[in-house]
Amino acid sequence: MFEKYFDIGYLWGAFPQLLPYLKITFAVAGLAVFFGTLLGLVLAFMKMGKSRVLQVIAHGYTTIMRCTPSIVLLFLVYYGVPFLADSLFNVNLQNIYKGVFVVITFSLQFAAMMSEVIRSAIQSIDKGQFEAAVSVGLTPWQAYRRIIFPQAFVVALPNFGNGLIAILQEGALAYTIGFIDIVGKANLIIASNFNSHALEIYIALAVIYWVISIVIEKIFELLEKTFSKGSRSIKAS
Repeated sequence: MFEKYFDIGYLWGAFPQLLPYLKITFAVAGLAVFFGTLLGLVLAFMKMGKSRVLQVIAHGYTTIMRCTPSIVLLFLVYYGVPFLADSLFNVNLQNIYKGVFVVITFSLQFAAMMSEVIRSAIQSIDKGQFEAAVSVGLTPWQAYRRIIFPQAFVVALPNFGNGLIAILQEGALAYTIGFIDIVGKANLIIASNFNSHALEIYIALAVIYWVISIVIEKIFELLEKTFSKGSRSIKAS
């Protein structure tokens, strides 16, 4: 029965149809990582700051994001942002590009994760190094930029790589709001085939994600080894 319905030709034929849409998936993930990292950096310093109010806000944000399933957050953003824009500012966002909502959703989610990654990475560095840098005349910003951040960057790299892979995988949910990336295209192909040979299409899709994830993992392993050498030289100096 399996041989009767499984057609390897559909599997191989899916790759040239899916791969052109990979750039859309990468673009969305890249923007989400960029904005999410910036927001995560702000949240991390809020958590490490002296203001109790800012600490509560930052930790509360992280908790809420962690407790909200990705698909629920996506729908909240997709339906909630246009509603608030119309209700508060009388701005119609109904026809805005759906990718904007996808980027907003996963930027918010990535920021929550990165805030913890950045905070733990910075706090893993011995405070004595910061104090020593300031004592020899560096400003706090210079101490962070020259001493703390380079070492924290190395510590954060593995978790950053895992977060990037997670965002690429979570981004597959974007098709649920009609966004056409590589997963959305896969579903269009299946629909055009009247839901036949779906297995072959999804196997092709899985292979693409496997390859991407493995490549990213290897790249970050190489980056970690490369920057670890520089980090050791900073400690020695």
